[in-house]
Amino acid sequence: MTRAHGFPFGTAAMLLAALAIVAVDIASLGQAFGAETWRGLVIAPEDRCTPYDRDDYRYSQSVEAEIVAAMGGRVYGPYTGRHYSNTRRTDIEHIVAVSEGHDSGLCAAGPSVRSRFASDLLNLTLAAPEVNRCGGTGKCAHDAAEWLPDMNKCWFAARVVAVKFKYSLTVDRDEAIALQRVLSDCTSTDIVFTDVEAIEPTVIAVALRLYDDNRNGRITCAEARRHGIAPVPRGHPAYPYMRDGDGDGVVCE
Repeated sequence: MTRAHGFPFGTAAMLLAALAIVAVDIASLGQAFGAETWRGLVIAPEDRCTPYDRDDYRYSQSVEAEIVAAMGGRVYGPYTGRHYSNTRRTDIEHIVAVSEGHDSGLCAAGPSVRSRFASDLLNLTLAAPEVNRCGGTGKCAHDAAEWLPDMNKCWFAARVVAVKFKYSLTVDRDEAIALQRVLSDCTSTDIVFTDVEAIEPTVIAVALRLYDDNRNGRITCAEARRHGIAPVPRGHPAYPYMRDGDGDGVVCE
C-alpha cells in the first residue's frame, strides 16, 4: 500500500479532507469548544468582572499633541471630517471606550495594562465634545453596535478590531455583526481627511480675527507662535493666510 508521511494513503487523504472541513467551518469548531471567534476575537457578552473606576484609566494630557502629530499636525475630528483651529475645541477620544474595554476583558487586567490601554495612540483620536460625550447622539461609552461615526467608518471599524486584538478583548455578537457589515464594504481602512475647504465655516471665517494681530490680512510665524498654533500644517485654517516658502506643507517648523 502506498504511504504518505508515515500514514496509509487512504488515512492521509481522509486527514486532509478533515482539515479542509475544519478550515471552512472554523466558527462551528469554536462553538463546539465554547470559544466562538470572529477575526481572531473571542465572541462573548460584556462582563464587568470587577468594579469599573475611571481613575484606573488615566492618561497624560500630553497624548493630545501626539494625536495631532499622528494626524500630520491636523487638529481634526475623523468622525465628522471637521478641522479645528486648536485642541481647545476638541476632546481626547478613546475609539474603544475605556468602560467598554473594561467590560470586554480589562476588568481582569492589572494597573499597568489599563494605563497602557488608556494612553495607547492606536486607540486615541480627537472629537468635538458633543460627538464624544454622553447625551444626544454622542458616542459616550457605546460600542459599534450602538454607535458608528458619520465619516471614516472603515478606519473606525478597523481600529476597533486592532485595539481589541492587541489587548485580547472580547467582542459581543451584535458588535461583531455591526463591524463585519462595515468592513465587508471597505476597499481601504486608511483615515480620510477632508480638504481645507471643509473646515467648519465658523472657524475659517474668523481665522484672521483669531491670529492676525496687526490686521494686515496675513498671519506671521510670530503671530502663530504667540497663539500656540505653530508649526502650522496645510489643512489648518491659518495656513491659507501664511507664506510656505519651501512649499513643504508646513509653516513655522
